[in-house]
Amino acid sequence: MQSPLVGVTFINAIIFGTYGNILRRLPDDNSRSRFIAGSIAGTFQSGVACPMELVKTWMQLQSENDTNKLANGKKNASVKFRSSFHCLHHVYKTYGLKGCYRGMNLTVLREAIGCGTYFSSYDAICKAVLNEQIDPLYLTVSKMLFAGGMTGVISWLVTYPIDVLKTRIQADGLHTGVMEYSGLRDCFLKSYKNEGLYFLTRGLNSALLRAFPVNAATFTAVELFYRIIGSTEEDDEEY
Repeated sequence: MQSPLVGVTFINAIIFGTYGNILRRLPDDNSRSRFIAGSIAGTFQSGVACPMELVKTWMQLQSENDTNKLANGKKNASVKFRSSFHCLHHVYKTYGLKGCYRGMNLTVLREAIGCGTYFSSYDAICKAVLNEQIDPLYLTVSKMLFAGGMTGVISWLVTYPIDVLKTRIQADGLHTGVMEYSGLRDCFLKSYKNEGLYFLTRGLNSALLRAFPVNAATFTAVELFYRIIGSTEEDDEEY
């Protein structure tokens, strides 16, 4: 449990830190600028997110199976991962650095679109729905929670189909030792043939239910942190 929490914290630090620095360098502070800054931040952190999500996917699939014994005895047969780090080491040792970044293109696409939507929709919700400018000194906690939660829901609605394809490609061959998909197009066509377009939204309801509280808490924590930092800086200026 500790490794995923540390990883998520690290990724959020990259996203919000990069986003803030990029936004300050853009000429206008509007939804368009926030989308651009968010997209850059999402792209930047994809290099960390991709191998982390690969490991997360493999560990989750392993937990659904008591053993990883393979019928045809391929090279990842009988491997039982003791931890996330053990899993990552196995992927690197077996498939090389390229294997650790399986699904990287889709991760970049998802994060660029998702993070751009993430920050621009927060701006739009605060202005249009809550009738507030984004300022941690004026937003109430309830409004921050609502805006943050809805932001997460909107972001997942936009990017969920991409995430489904990415996850399938990253999980490909784990239990059989044989790669089923030759690439993104092949993954989409085979999944569509077997399941119809429904496969692109399978599990969406659960993702949205999880997205609201997680992102409500994330945005509120960040906004409150900015509020504390801002008040501290004002106190320092008085002295």
